[in-house]
Amino acid sequence: MAISLRTLDDGAWISVADERRTGVSELWRVRDVCDCPIAEFVVEGITDVVVDGRTVAAGTYGRCIRCGCSTSTAPIPVGRVVDGCYEPIDGDAVRRPVGTARPSDRKR
Repeated sequence: MAISLRTLDDGAWISVADERRTGVSELWRVRDVCDCPIAEFVVEGITDVVVDGRTVAAGTYGRCIRCGCSTSTAPIPVGRVVDGCYEPIDGDAVRRPVGTARPSDRKR
């Protein structure tokens, strides 16, 4: 079963099956977007939406409210497709941009 994914309103929303599901002004806890161990990242815009297997991820730009760093990100997971239905990631989850290494995977 195919699910329609796209950005709406000049990057203000991710639409899943023609329903606004993830938008700007959300506060995400994210690793590997600045020097903070866990950034408190305010999403200011969504640049694209991608699917990798069952994971739905969004390229974004925004700002860490802890350190003030403003940055664009690699796609960050926002949800999953399970049994043909979209399930958003829990708002309290710590996210990591797709393709970044976990600390245990990094060479020292």
